[in-house]
Amino acid sequence: MWQRLSFRTQLFLPLGAGFLVALILGGILLQLFATIQLADEKEPARRSTRIISAALNNTLSASDNPQKTLDAFVQLLDTSSDIQFRRVEEGPLPSPRDDIRNLKLVPSWFVNLLTIPNMDNASPVVIDGKHVGDLVFLPDLSADLFEKWIGFLALASLVAALMLLTGTIAYLFAGSALRPLQHLGNGLTRIRRGDYATPIPVGGPPEIRQSCEEANALAATLAQLSQDNRDLMHRLVSLQDDERRDLARELHDELGPLLFSIRAGTIALIDAAPQAGNLGNSAEDVLQSVEALQQTNRRILDRLRPLYIEELGLSTSVRTLLQNFRKQAPHIVLTDTIDSKLSEVDGPHARTVYRVIQEALTNVLRHAKAGNADVQATITGKALVVDISDDGGGFPEGNVFGRGLTGMHERVRALSGSLSLLRVDGRTYVRCRLPVQPAREASDLPTMILSENRPAQTER
Repeated sequence: MWQRLSFRTQLFLPLGAGFLVALILGGILLQLFATIQLADEKEPARRSTRIISAALNNTLSASDNPQKTLDAFVQLLDTSSDIQFRRVEEGPLPSPRDDIRNLKLVPSWFVNLLTIPNMDNASPVVIDGKHVGDLVFLPDLSADLFEKWIGFLALASLVAALMLLTGTIAYLFAGSALRPLQHLGNGLTRIRRGDYATPIPVGGPPEIRQSCEEANALAATLAQLSQDNRDLMHRLVSLQDDERRDLARELHDELGPLLFSIRAGTIALIDAAPQAGNLGNSAEDVLQSVEALQQTNRRILDRLRPLYIEELGLSTSVRTLLQNFRKQAPHIVLTDTIDSKLSEVDGPHARTVYRVIQEALTNVLRHAKAGNADVQATITGKALVVDISDDGGGFPEGNVFGRGLTGMHERVRALSGSLSLLRVDGRTYVRCRLPVQPAREASDLPTMILSENRPAQTER
């Protein structure tokens, strides 16, 4: 439970508890010492009462008219004095607390918390051996209790002021320490997400400043490694494209003429079949095989390197690709939104967009068992966004990119882009995002996103 509390809470709770304990302890000490102090302060007056009583009794015993002498003495007593004469017929002595109850400046709960000592003193007054009354000491504790109440308020105010001052200092200190830690945490989150360009503000205590500087140095190192990795991947993709181009040229220049020669020879055999006997059927079979090889060769050439991208532009090439897909899969309803600005894209970006759409449509045809598919390729701002979706079965739980999309993912990463595989509302999305102009500070982290709403059975 304690570990779940924030740093400020963990700091303020002990401080608040300490001040509260100090206040309670101060109240307890005030209660204990107030009783002793009240008793000590009134003790001289109690002794004076006994002395005056003894002197009065001596005077009355020597007086010719003791009653008159007593009445004169009583008249001399001030009604506000703590020493009063109480006749026997007036009943028992009142309690000192009875006079305190009417004190308005001191709360009753505070008075009830104090232990009022028994300070009343009654000295008997005797005339001719008869007890006629008592000379009593009834102190007025109002001023003393008000003094104790003021002391308690001063103590509580001092504790509250110290608590407020200490709390303010602790809050500011916690803020000065937590703010750099929050900046450090946010910076590490950005680094984890691949944002190495935004520096972490350096501040706070020396230990935190050092951590921020080390994190910035780490981000710079990761940014350099990320750029080196992208450059290497871009080089690998370029080498792969060069290899594909060379292989396609070999197939086109070497295998193509051979197949054409075989096809021409086979046609010549078919034309000469009536004179050659029953070679016609075998020649027809050879011709069909050659034509199938030529189609296969063209398909392989198209997958190795669509040579017409440089000639026709990306927009026209994609439309041709979609047209061929409709012929190859008439049972799938294919819709498309192709931005005319795609013709402005060339080079590796154009080849990558074409490959992504080609690979995604190949997966739809081979694995998805879809009834409809949609292709969108648009340029928005400085980003080129490609979305290929279908209503097929999706991908199984825990599925990762297949071999084809893994290759596309590497190509996209080499261009500082992202390739995502999503499952939303019963549709599977292959989403590619490329910067129109490659940005060196773009993230190098993998963006293979798998979100599944329904199970499926294909490798996407």
